[in-house]
Amino acid sequence: MNVKQFSLSTQVLDNAPASPPLDFVKRKKPGWLRAKLPGGPGYQRLRALVDEHALHTVCESAKCPNLGECWARGTATIMILGDVCTRSCGFCHIKTGRPPILDTDEPRRVGEAVALMHLKHIVITSVNRDELPDGGAGLWAQTINEIRAKSPETSIEVLIPDFCGDWDALQKVIDARPDILNHNMETVRRMYPVVRPQAKYDRSIELLRRGKDRGLRVKTGIMVGIGETDDEVSQLLEDVVDGSSCDILTIGQYLQPTRNHLPITRWVSPEQFAEFKRLGEAIGFGHVESGPLVRSSYHAEEQVLSLGKPLASR
Repeated sequence: MNVKQFSLSTQVLDNAPASPPLDFVKRKKPGWLRAKLPGGPGYQRLRALVDEHALHTVCESAKCPNLGECWARGTATIMILGDVCTRSCGFCHIKTGRPPILDTDEPRRVGEAVALMHLKHIVITSVNRDELPDGGAGLWAQTINEIRAKSPETSIEVLIPDFCGDWDALQKVIDARPDILNHNMETVRRMYPVVRPQAKYDRSIELLRRGKDRGLRVKTGIMVGIGETDDEVSQLLEDVVDGSSCDILTIGQYLQPTRNHLPITRWVSPEQFAEFKRLGEAIGFGHVESGPLVRSSYHAEEQVLSLGKPLASR
């Protein structure tokens, strides 16, 4: 079943201030959410590379609003382990279902594509593959190693799933020494039952802590406008810093992919995003990227440089 249908339950919205969802058809996006349309030579070149190497990108699968801007700059987020996810998150446009057989040749193709892109920094993500014994961690490690072998000057950021709390699986990825280990919290604790029903708030913080304890740069991201309050966002930031000493945080506006996904409950203003940035940096994040169109891999290479420290030793 690939169609997701969600609503905000009374239990999930308990104790939250009244904020009726915005109607999917009638709502009008504010001017600050205008994104660049795809096009230009940079976009066409990257489009050809993705097609030639039979790769998936989260830019397309998740309907990212920054696809036009990022692809024109020659930047994309490659998605491994296929394009069918075993989970049914309430915000996500990626297909849910039973994934096909594991493509063991994928790491080689990803390594070749990254080498051809001549990138300083690459972001790799994946669907959840909960049906696999290690959640796909072994293929994750192979992909990192292939990129290292074919494009040694490229720094690697991995946006990983939680592997169902299998810390031995996580260790496979850590041992491959990505330069940035990213795992998104996505939302506040109260919203997890509808936003990330198969995930656990504290488990995600534990994942970030384990990456940090083993010497990696760690990063996480959240979206706002999906039912949370500003006070809950503040609490989440404190939880993440206290629990993991996370280095980088991204915050962006939730955009409902289809009428069958969770509704938008508010348009968060640029001024409030600026306040989130101020708060996050005051609490202890090394860098906070906060804005309406910000997504986890948006300007990822600049985020790394902003920290002003060497990347993790390999």
